[in-house]
Amino acid sequence: MQEVINALNEAQQEAVKHIDGSLLILAGAGSGKTKTLTTRLAYLISEVGIDPLNTLTLTFTNKAASEMRERASKLIPPNASMPLLCTFHKFGLLFLKFNIEKLGRANNFVIIDSDDRKRILKRIAKEHKIDLNIAFISSEISKYKNTLLTADEILKKAELPDYRKIATIYKDYEAEITENNLVDFDDLLMLTYQILEQDETLRKETSLRYQYIMVDEYQDTNELQFKLLELLASEHNNLCVVGDDDQSIYGWRGANIRNILEFSEHFKGTKTVKLETNYRSTFPILKAANELIEHNSQRIGKKLTSFKGDGDKVKLFHSLDESLESRSIAKEIKVLLDKGVPSDEIAVLYRINALSRSLEEGFTKEELPFKLLGGMRFYDRAEIKDMISYFRVLSNPNDDFSLERIINKPKRGIGKVTIDKLKKAAFESQSSIFRFLKEQDVGTIVSKKAANALKEFVANIELLQSEIKHSLHNFIELFEETIGLKRYYAAMIDGTERVQNIDEFIGFFREAISQTPNLALDIFLNEISLQSDQDNIDENAITIMSIHASKGLEFEHLYVIGLEEEFFPLLGDGCNMEEERRLGYVAITRAKSDLTLCYVNSRFYKGQRKNIEKSRFLGEAGLIQGEALKISKAPSYKIGDLVKHKIFGIGRVQAVNKSRQEYKLKINFGGNKKEILSSFVQSV
Repeated sequence: MQEVINALNEAQQEAVKHIDGSLLILAGAGSGKTKTLTTRLAYLISEVGIDPLNTLTLTFTNKAASEMRERASKLIPPNASMPLLCTFHKFGLLFLKFNIEKLGRANNFVIIDSDDRKRILKRIAKEHKIDLNIAFISSEISKYKNTLLTADEILKKAELPDYRKIATIYKDYEAEITENNLVDFDDLLMLTYQILEQDETLRKETSLRYQYIMVDEYQDTNELQFKLLELLASEHNNLCVVGDDDQSIYGWRGANIRNILEFSEHFKGTKTVKLETNYRSTFPILKAANELIEHNSQRIGKKLTSFKGDGDKVKLFHSLDESLESRSIAKEIKVLLDKGVPSDEIAVLYRINALSRSLEEGFTKEELPFKLLGGMRFYDRAEIKDMISYFRVLSNPNDDFSLERIINKPKRGIGKVTIDKLKKAAFESQSSIFRFLKEQDVGTIVSKKAANALKEFVANIELLQSEIKHSLHNFIELFEETIGLKRYYAAMIDGTERVQNIDEFIGFFREAISQTPNLALDIFLNEISLQSDQDNIDENAITIMSIHASKGLEFEHLYVIGLEEEFFPLLGDGCNMEEERRLGYVAITRAKSDLTLCYVNSRFYKGQRKNIEKSRFLGEAGLIQGEALKISKAPSYKIGDLVKHKIFGIGRVQAVNKSRQEYKLKINFGGNKKEILSSFVQSV
């Protein structure tokens, strides 16, 4: 054990040897946080003599828990009990199995997944005749549970009609899953918290059982996880958290960066240890990362130093457009592969998923093997499959397979029963579904409402087919106006990204038309099929992924594309510039020795080619000299967000207005409306 400790640097040893009291390990990228955490666990067990059963180590993913468990098992005595090392939600499950009866529930409960939850919500919404996007309802309910808000509280506070409707569904949903002894993913923590908060004796027993608690990736914790940790550590304050405020990139899904920023305020007597030696990247890469992140104001502050020392400068790669960018990157990567560089040491990152389309095309043309990590291939995404299916039906109306996919997208009240009736009738008439709809009176086999919707559908398809013969340019404008596919997807919880993907597809279509004015729709569709069919991919492939998906990974040769205003950073309502900057920091620090940041003069944006400016991050990272830096703060909050004020409690943002150097929020605190500066509230 001593040899393992001696191999650590001074800061790591300091963290490992801290025993009692709260401890914040501020671990920079590539600074050996997992090694430090597992060594500290082993030190407590092997050197201090703490019973492994009195420790609790919490992670966010099963993969991280498994890795830590494997490392820890090699460090602790072979005859020692295995400490509890699991995800937050696994801990909640174990706790509820023993204690859920305290809520009047049986411990033979069944956990439902997100699809099960959506099915229940869909049925309840239908019963109430509420026509809201089910994914949005599910997301809001998840948000309420993770901020410990009940349906009754939402009903009292909600001012907008849609949120009152959601609260009504939430109330019925909770009654149904409780009655049927079901537990959803959010309940694993919410119910655990409720039991501990209500039962003083059990809270003390549980806290005294887990006398040494450690938490990985603490910057990703939400309100509920923080409150749960408060209860678990209430009897001893022996809470050690490891995280990096500069890598907090999940605010959009509920992570609260204030948990790590204000840790020493919440847990008195906190010792803070900064791990600032980076073992991954060379000095020029860390210099760019340090300079970029220093522009953030919401951070504790640290500066990474390179263990590896000097290396090649960070390269800037400037192209005219995304097609040239992807082809040039592909050619560069070919040279690297020819030199013997392993393909799994090469990656390309992007901020917006829609940017993967040009990369996939460029790599396919150069016959480079690639894998898309942490997301679907561009042409596999539902919204793009819908666009392609519409185009296929317009090109060949007798394509029943494609027609089935889009006949109820956007929703037209054409359910499975109706579709099955149409398929049967068309088959008996030896006709395609579309020809049957066009030539027969379907009112005799389906409802009047469905018949009218189908009649309108046929008319729209024929209108678009007619326009295609005159002008493909005008057709694409008429398509959205007539079909409304973007409006349909915009209403979803991830609607912004889906609309961006549709815009990227439309932009690609327009580009194809401009290059081949007499382009036929079927030829365009065939080209897509070739581009989206990449066979025989093995694990030895270049990785293409979003920056979010890259967290925790590292690559010898790294390209980051889309370093332009509006693409990276994102701009506009709801954009959090500090989180965008943290994403930039995460992207840069994935590189070990060779980093290339790419930007272009123009990209397709919202369906149109647009000239764009290079990203402010290039200047802030010190990579472009002599240019004025744009250091502007975008609002952290948008209309509809739930926020918390230390005096007025929880409220919903109704308006966001600029006020000198920050933003003034109009907030409804359960009917009590206030105008509050944004720095005085926090997200919930």
